[in-house]
Amino acid sequence: MKKRLCPKGVKVRMIFYRNIAKYWKYWLPVTLWMGFIYWMSTDTFSSQNTFPWVETLLRFLVPKISFQELVFLHTLIRKTAHVTEYFVFGLLLFRTFRGGSASSWSWRQRLFALIIVVLWAASDEFHQSFVSSRTASAVDVAVDTAGGILAQCVAFLWHRGRKK
Repeated sequence: MKKRLCPKGVKVRMIFYRNIAKYWKYWLPVTLWMGFIYWMSTDTFSSQNTFPWVETLLRFLVPKISFQELVFLHTLIRKTAHVTEYFVFGLLLFRTFRGGSASSWSWRQRLFALIIVVLWAASDEFHQSFVSSRTASAVDVAVDTAGGILAQCVAFLWHRGRKK
């Protein structure tokens, strides 16, 4: 008869705590970033509220800038922010779905990450439709998705470079 080194209940608890630790390590950053994206979709970061800050900064850097150039650069900065937000989101999802495994890059994992990026981008725009100073835009969903796709491409190239 074999003697048990570890009682069954202790083993189950160890597995449970390992799963909790894995959640904190991988899913918590994703969840917090989703909250950050949601916060960026509030009135605080509407075009009307960010324009004065951008105008002040740009007029300091380029005193002779025209109003049309200001509007163009403000729009460019805002779209770049969209790409950046969803680029980080895509990388966090890549990290989460990979789960620290040393396995090869998986198209299935990337597809799931992109599906979540698209769904969150669409829900973000839906949320903005209820904010009086914001507007929902399919263009923004496309820009957000581009950020997620870019993240998956960078993750692929990074992973491929590490294999060589």
